[in-house]
Amino acid sequence: MYWILIGLIMLVSWLVSNRLKNKFEKYSKLHLQNGMSGAEIAEKMLADHGIRDVRVISTPGRLTDHYNPLDKTVNLSEAVYNQRNAAAAAVAAHECGHAVQHATAYSWLTMRSKLVPVVSVASNYVQWILIAGILLIKTFPSLLLIGIVVFAATTLFSIITLPVEYDASHRALAWLENKNMLTREEHAGAKDSLKWAARTYVVAAIGSIATLLYYVMIYMNRR
Repeated sequence: MYWILIGLIMLVSWLVSNRLKNKFEKYSKLHLQNGMSGAEIAEKMLADHGIRDVRVISTPGRLTDHYNPLDKTVNLSEAVYNQRNAAAAAVAAHECGHAVQHATAYSWLTMRSKLVPVVSVASNYVQWILIAGILLIKTFPSLLLIGIVVFAATTLFSIITLPVEYDASHRALAWLENKNMLTREEHAGAKDSLKWAARTYVVAAIGSIATLLYYVMIYMNRR
């Protein structure tokens, strides 16, 4: 049953990811009437929220956009940074939504940031600990328990990420609408893009929970 569930989750993840790419390609062709680039959208949103200590920079790759709270930078992929379309506006405003969260000490973001060092270390070793724990389940069951606890931290991180991402999108869309940055069609495209982006995090969280439960069951049935 576990492998069937994981297979279904992997299939849904692929479908959502593929749908997201199609949505971004579609709305990348919807050019903004205001003529602003993703970088200009981001800079204006930061300025409108009184945030002066965050830089907007370009980063290599595709869909590599992120906000870095350590050096206070909104990192936009080259396409988003330079292009002037609904998809770029959505992504740029979303990442600035994280900057606004940081500036206002949004509790879920603060909680997630505290877990980053733990998850960074855990992600490098957790799979090896779990594999070793399963192999040694009869002689050293505590090793699997340690792996479960470590993996639980990564699962918690994926769960906490959900309100963080949804809130950032809500802030982005609210600002875009309140400031009349986009036409009705452009705003609908931006909203649709962010909706599908958020669903990738939902699928990831469900997959992580299912995997955690699988290892818990192995530990519980070790005898």
